[in-house]
Amino acid sequence: MKIIEVRDQVEGGKIAYDLVRDKIAMGAKVLGLATGSSPIELYRQLVASDVDFSDLVSINLDEYVGLSADNDQSYRYFMEDKLFKAKPFKASYVPDGLAEDLDAAALAYDRLIAEHPIDVQILGIGRNGHIGFNEPGTPFTQTTHVVDLQASTIEANARFFEDEAEVPRQAISMGIASIMTAKTIILLAYGAEKADAIAGLISGPVTEELPASILQRHEDVVIIADSAALSQYKNN
Repeated sequence: MKIIEVRDQVEGGKIAYDLVRDKIAMGAKVLGLATGSSPIELYRQLVASDVDFSDLVSINLDEYVGLSADNDQSYRYFMEDKLFKAKPFKASYVPDGLAEDLDAAALAYDRLIAEHPIDVQILGIGRNGHIGFNEPGTPFTQTTHVVDLQASTIEANARFFEDEAEVPRQAISMGIASIMTAKTIILLAYGAEKADAIAGLISGPVTEELPASILQRHEDVVIIADSAALSQYKNN
């Protein structure tokens, strides 16, 4: 595990961009992508670059259940707005939160990942240590699945909605085992509210109560974080 401390999100996005660009130059063809505030600067850098994605595939981590692709709070909409409109991929996959059979959609998503092994996976991290929407207690063996979101996750995501009551209570998410198949993982974290989760991820016990801790067992993980997010780790 490599830890890179950065001044702020702008520097973190630039370093993540350099890593992704280098992996593409080395032959990476499939990018696993995340939503939320942490990767926004990375996507801004990618949009501003001359990197060509027309021969690449993207596979997103998750999507809310019940939101259509044209809902401005859906993760498909987020990705179109932040990246895909400016940098179209050969194919871009996001879980189908409107599927009539969500469990079948989850199984189909894992087949998709098997067909397109992920070269570089971008991750954020939740305050409770979740990656994707894999909440504390999720088995490390879990593949793509339907998730009941915990109250802390709903509260954290409420800032993106006009009212907390509008935040979906379920999501379909790439599972922990699915995430761990990626050849390289780049995790971005900024702010003191992520400090406990980052400390547990880096140096705590590997436990399903902190899903991100499983990354200690991955062969190629890069943590890009500011001093506030690293504060608890550095004080241990």
